[in-house]
Amino acid sequence: METFTVLTLDRITKTYPNNTVAVQDLNLQVCAGDFVSLVGASGCGKSTVLQLISGLEPTSSGNMLWGEKYSNMDSNKLRDRDLAFVFQEASLMPWATVRDNIYLPLKLARIPSNRSNILVREAIDLVGLTEFEKCYPRELSGGMKMRVSIARALVTQPQILLLDEPFGALDELTREKLNSELLTLWQEKNWTVIFVTHNIYEAVYLSNRVLVMSSHPGHIFAEIPISAPYPRSEDFRTSTICNEYCRQVSLKLREAMQS
Repeated sequence: METFTVLTLDRITKTYPNNTVAVQDLNLQVCAGDFVSLVGASGCGKSTVLQLISGLEPTSSGNMLWGEKYSNMDSNKLRDRDLAFVFQEASLMPWATVRDNIYLPLKLARIPSNRSNILVREAIDLVGLTEFEKCYPRELSGGMKMRVSIARALVTQPQILLLDEPFGALDELTREKLNSELLTLWQEKNWTVIFVTHNIYEAVYLSNRVLVMSSHPGHIFAEIPISAPYPRSEDFRTSTICNEYCRQVSLKLREAMQS
């Protein structure tokens, strides 16, 4: 797997029109193949960081530097080609089938139908929706709706995946299952993932780095490397080393909230 730097955030600040400073002097470096999780109290700027990276929100100051592979690509082309965003809510079109929801990004990009059909089929197969492609969102469980949302992000074959609490509304068993499936896909596809979550156990299970954010204004308070090897089985969830990493993250979260 390549190890070049994909993205560097250098003293990034975001101030909204009402003078709320969401993040200030935030520094972050992400390498190819990283699975980085952002954790922190509500309102600390985790989601804002993803929006700034994706270009959905402009930065107020600081520099966002893409690695050599992307340095000659403007932000719009980067988002269209190599970056995808999965939101907390699936936000599916209720009148469209699973297949048509997944097809939407390709339709907007005017990808030829022969190529689109192949890409949609691959995305559907990746997330295990083969038997449900003709279903409508109202016929799906919460976990399956999120699979559709993930497939819709994957259909453009991105290399950088931003996920904003995608499993937060799901029950624990469904969340654990999708966590494991996401890890498998991440390893198979060599993605670079930046993942926002409130769940410490989820962050430790998935990530090779957990970044703890502090509030008022948001910034990176601490970084905890998770050096446990991949692939991570279900046994890892209940292991001593997993519990120790969770304890470390929890301690830093408490410190961040008191800072």
